Amino acid sequence: MYAFTYHQPNDVAAAVALLDEDAKLLAGGQTLLPTMKQRLASPASIVDLGKIGELSGISREGETIVIGAMTRHADVAANAAVHQAIPALAALAGGIGDPHVRNRGTIGGSLANNDPAADYPAAVLALGATIVTNKRELAAEAFFHGLFETALGEGEIIVKVRFPIPQKAAYQKFRNPASRFALVGVFVTQTKGGARVAVTGAGASGVFRVNALEAALGASFAAAALKDATVPAEGLNTDMHADAAYRAHLIVVLARRAVAAAG
Repeated sequence: MYAFTYHQPNDVAAAVALLDEDAKLLAGGQTLLPTMKQRLASPASIVDLGKIGELSGISREGETIVIGAMTRHADVAANAAVHQAIPALAALAGGIGDPHVRNRGTIGGSLANNDPAADYPAAVLALGATIVTNKRELAAEAFFHGLFETALGEGEIIVKVRFPIPQKAAYQKFRNPASRFALVGVFVTQTKGGARVAVTGAGASGVFRVNALEAALGASFAAAALKDATVPAEGLNTDMHADAAYRAHLIVVLARRAVAAAG
């Protein structure tokens, strides 16, 4: 490691005041700290959000589940309100990484990092969630901007995420056995506005929706509706773990499993 200045503010305003081009926000640290140890990042100062109480917590507000940005994955997985309203979201959180990651990593940190194989982006996009920052509210479709890129601007911090409660939802993941990241992950929902299907781990530009699968499920929200469905391999990742064609196949397989699991 190397020398840097460490800050631990008590509120969002104080955290924003400490941000400059040489500072990095620290949430759970599951990406930033290993990156610093490898000298792939060398911020002059770290702004730790861990003491800001307003950024943590889970509540139900009408037909919406609201999760604070600093809420740990393990807390989402164990929360009774999430289990009752969106059990698929609790299951997703419970399948992230290992116990260490789940007890340190945060939903806000995951979304701000926008790793192309992370789980939460698929849930946010499929559920049509709203990301609330200290400056504005962003729809899921407007938040993700490709690999490790988001709509967050200078001095902007995620405060909470609002998840509309769907009629049905499920998440299925084909995980990398070493990292437990999603080789492909598919989150499906049935809402009053129709079906939504979001995919993580497969897209060359990060998380994305699959319009063809949504149309098929809009006509009939059943696994059988996807029996003859296909997804083109164009625009999907090819790497040492799987090529684009295999990922395209997995998307349909996991979508069928997710619909079956959603009931």
